[in-house]
Amino acid sequence: MGVPEIFLSYNREDQARAKLFAEAFEAQGFKVWWDVGLRTGEAYDEVTETALRTAKAVVVLWSKKSVQSRWVRAEATLADRNKTLVPCMIEPCERPIMFELTQTAELGHWQGDASDRAWVAFLGDVGRFVGREAPVAQQPVAITAPPPAPKGERGEKPSLAIMPFANRSGVAEDDALAFGMVEDIISAISLSPDMRVLASSSTQQWAGKPVDLRVVGRDLGVRYVLEGSTRRAGANLRVAVQLVEAETGAILWTQKFDRPLSQLAELQEDLVVEVAGHLGVAVQNLELDRALKKPGDISAYEATQRAWIMIGRQRPGEIELGITEARRALAIAPDYAAAHALLALGQSIHFFASGDASLKPEVLRNIERALPFAQDDPFALSVFSVALARFGRAREALRQTQRAVQLNPNLGVAYGAMGFAQVMLGLNDESIASLDRNRRLAPGDFGSAPAAIYRATAHLQAGRMDEAFEAIEQGFAINQAFVGVLLMRTGIASLAGRAEDARDSMRRLRQGMPGATVETCLLQLAARMDPASPAVPAFEAAFRKVWDETPN
Repeated sequence: MGVPEIFLSYNREDQARAKLFAEAFEAQGFKVWWDVGLRTGEAYDEVTETALRTAKAVVVLWSKKSVQSRWVRAEATLADRNKTLVPCMIEPCERPIMFELTQTAELGHWQGDASDRAWVAFLGDVGRFVGREAPVAQQPVAITAPPPAPKGERGEKPSLAIMPFANRSGVAEDDALAFGMVEDIISAISLSPDMRVLASSSTQQWAGKPVDLRVVGRDLGVRYVLEGSTRRAGANLRVAVQLVEAETGAILWTQKFDRPLSQLAELQEDLVVEVAGHLGVAVQNLELDRALKKPGDISAYEATQRAWIMIGRQRPGEIELGITEARRALAIAPDYAAAHALLALGQSIHFFASGDASLKPEVLRNIERALPFAQDDPFALSVFSVALARFGRAREALRQTQRAVQLNPNLGVAYGAMGFAQVMLGLNDESIASLDRNRRLAPGDFGSAPAAIYRATAHLQAGRMDEAFEAIEQGFAINQAFVGVLLMRTGIASLAGRAEDARDSMRRLRQGMPGATVETCLLQLAARMDPASPAVPAFEAAFRKVWDETPN
């Protein structure tokens, strides 16, 4: 190669990042020396020292590992003495004290974007050391990828790209596992009507390469990027994932999942379901937060997201706001299935909470109006079925949730709605099984509090009082202002002999529903239980007793 222009000093554990720098310098026409270029038989010390002394710029990559390396420290010291030192930070760390006053570029965020301002400035510094201007930074090569989904009047749903998972085990057979994980996760979430996920072929070109995820997001037109890795950790296989906001590169969510290697063949599907479930919930929560915070004009999709969170929380005064948002979505997109379903659900909840009989005809009309729009949308079918079950049509609701599961077997909310329909039909053990599936597919999601109510009701109707109280306590821990939780907790705690818990729930209930009567409360409870269950009369009597004994 002759005399190098740039000598790259780094710790071996940072080799992937060093490769990124070396290739980027070479792409700009610089001659770079770094130790992977040593030929077999060459004396390491002799060749390294010659390259170090003759290079016009010594680029030192400071990291937590390199600051502890005597070789990197020695190379930086010699470069400083020769006035060829051009250091940069590739991660936060405490540099050796003698270099603290040396101007050092901050490139911890840099993943190869040729247009990054910090990189362009650093490139100019290196060029001045070398004695010539750095070539004009090349623009990133255009990537052929599916175009972003068009923004229709409904608004753009969240889009996701999943990067090829890295195999950190160093075991060749795990390459296929890492590749298969991506394919299976894409398959598991691709049926969601509220998320656009790109095929793995869109990201395969970046496999094994350090990249700037902001560039990936821009080129693919996605809002979120998921990256992950597989690693053998003792007797377990560990899958680590993190969700990144494409526009800013900020890490929004990260989690690790472990499975025993000895049982991996049997548990691989279970692992994929768990990863996909947590990912779906993370994206859903981010989207709900975006919709609530957005000022000004909003799309039908965003209005529907607002309706979902307001109706789902069931806080006093928010149901009406949720109904308003659902109507807003329908004014923008009159055939929006999810908005129709949420309007029907919100109105049904409002009807039972208020006890106003005059509202019933309109609620029933909107339920009938929503049915044809919901038939091909599993989310809409799931939400709509809850309204059906509340009005005594649990068997029809169960059929609708079964169709939702056929359309998307990985939709957690469908199993939650199925569990509710089964509770209303007295199918208590079947309901628990559906709710277990809901918990696996949507752990900790927005429907966790309602699901806890359904689970508690199933155990109550089956005569399992301890399990019923445990389930409703889980719902109470999730949302202590949820009217449905407080209603069920009052009666269950009373039946379980937990008088103080029952009175606590009643006080909270009356504070949150100052105009409620015992009859309107019992009307809501009746809409959540199998009317033929022998547990209903005792539950209602227990609720009345706490009502009478708790001061208003």
